Amino acid sequence: MSETASAGASGNEARESHANTGNGPHAKSVLTRIAAAVADRNIAFLICSIGMIVMLLWAGKFKMTAPGAEGIMPLESHSPLTSLQLKALGPYVLGDMIGATEWTAAILLIIGYFKPKAGIVGGMILVVMFFTTSSMLITTPDDTIVVHGIHYMNNLGLFLFKDIISFGVAFYLITYYGRKAIMAENQR
Repeated sequence: MSETASAGASGNEARESHANTGNGPHAKSVLTRIAAAVADRNIAFLICSIGMIVMLLWAGKFKMTAPGAEGIMPLESHSPLTSLQLKALGPYVLGDMIGATEWTAAILLIIGYFKPKAGIVGGMILVVMFFTTSSMLITTPDDTIVVHGIHYMNNLGLFLFKDIISFGVAFYLITYYGRKAIMAENQR
């Protein structure tokens, strides 16, 4: 491509999404431009991180209350990953520890906006936490209901199933913060 053609092309490219910079393919259709605009604005990260932070702070505080600690006892007591801690610590101390862990992860995610490595650590805490709670979908009895011979998740099953999605979000947050940390390291 000649320099004149290249200069004309760069004018058009300047009007396209920032995701179209570099030597890679450019968004041309309406759908791919929408996808590029979403990526440029970090919408997925913002929704996932803010949603996760709010959920962790809210749920963590609730687990530090008597109803919150008592509410998760049936889940903890049937899980091979948490039943020993429940027996050793009791529901209230364990509820406080789980709540404090959720608050710690949330605070690390917030710090990660400015110091990405803190976000990575917060995401790693979430991976362990949501792996544990996702496994409770298998170990907790009565998390399904049978309707006309078909098993459906009841409210308890759905409550646990959201942790499988949160497990994936935790990996996404590690990846996002990891990219930011790598970029910061390479700018030094």
